[in-house]
Amino acid sequence: MSSIQHTRKIALVDCNSFYVSCERLFNPRIRKKPVVVLSNNDGCIISRSNEAKSLGIKMGEPYFKAKDIIIKNKVEVFSSNYSLYGDLSRRVMRILKRFNSEIEVYSIDEAFIDLSNFPDNEVEKVGKEIRETVLQWTGIPTSIGIAKTKTLSKIANHIAKKKQSGVTNLIGIENLDPVLEKIEINDVWGVGRQLTKFYQKNGIYNAKQLKNKSNTWIKKSSNVLSSRTAMELRGIPCIDLETTQTKRKSCIVSRSFGKRIEKFQELKEAIANYCLNASEKIRSESLVAKAITVFVRTSPFHKNYDYYSNSKTIDFPIATNNSIETVKTAVTILESIFRNGYRYQKAGVMLTGLHNDDGKKNLFSSEKDEKINTLMRSIDNTNYRYGRSTLSLASAGVQKKWNMRRQYSSKIDTADFYSLPKIKAI
Repeated sequence: MSSIQHTRKIALVDCNSFYVSCERLFNPRIRKKPVVVLSNNDGCIISRSNEAKSLGIKMGEPYFKAKDIIIKNKVEVFSSNYSLYGDLSRRVMRILKRFNSEIEVYSIDEAFIDLSNFPDNEVEKVGKEIRETVLQWTGIPTSIGIAKTKTLSKIANHIAKKKQSGVTNLIGIENLDPVLEKIEINDVWGVGRQLTKFYQKNGIYNAKQLKNKSNTWIKKSSNVLSSRTAMELRGIPCIDLETTQTKRKSCIVSRSFGKRIEKFQELKEAIANYCLNASEKIRSESLVAKAITVFVRTSPFHKNYDYYSNSKTIDFPIATNNSIETVKTAVTILESIFRNGYRYQKAGVMLTGLHNDDGKKNLFSSEKDEKINTLMRSIDNTNYRYGRSTLSLASAGVQKKWNMRRQYSSKIDTADFYSLPKIKAI
């Protein structure tokens, strides 16, 4: 039996073209077709299938610019469906925790997982098992990169995306220079656009050149983060796994409208909806807010209309997560900052000064407060079971003409029973 070698082994699990993969999961017709997913209000392209990438469709490109290529090549287009993506992401992360609870959820489609407890000669096999399990249990394809540091695991993942096996293991490779030489400097984790320009100006074009640059030069010419990156490329861990999620200090909900808003009533409905969402979020994390900010603005790009932007903050008398209280206060703020004659493009609310809800009664607590808290729990439970906005407040409106444009929505939500696809018997 081989003894476990205590080399630090970090795997980066990345869901391939995640939003596209989620849409394909319930639509086998588009499995081999070019597919793109659009951002809020169907603005920009935020996810592409490999087939769409090969057509030259760029990430982040405005939809209208790519429309000719999309129509010509019969590319399937979907509006973003974050309820679906969020639920599938949670399912993927739960599967990863079966292999080790030491996991850092890095984004909706990425996670670092500590595999240090597995022997060096078994770690690639474990990576393949993770990939197969996620695919079998959720239908989501992944790429997995395994290395001694988070930065190297990012590079391993970059390589894995181009391999049929979908797994790249850099553990046990003594000389990584031939691998790093093929990684362009802008593809190194933590190297942004400005830093890329700086490195290239100083003759650093790939990961190998950064790794072999002297610490003295890096410290003199750049910053601490650059030093960490270089050390990580040498296989020396400098960036820890962040396995514990810190409590948020604020919660913001804002949207650009599907059409410009001029009436106070419509703006009031939007703000009320954002308050409901924000309050629900902080209740789910057992938090209360000390204050609320409401902001509104028109489009800064419309030359034919005057620009207007304003915001205001009010402290709650007692920290709260009560939806009725947040809506009431937000509407009071909106009444003071709303101006007639403007075409509003965006609005939002922000709950600040968040801290734990200890559940203790204070001097001003009453039986009415307890009844409201019970009501909030009932609303949350109902909406969790039957879908968001099943129960709402009248002030949030019904028609919601201001809602985001979602012309190409698949309207599937795996967290909502009534939004699941229906299978017809033949």
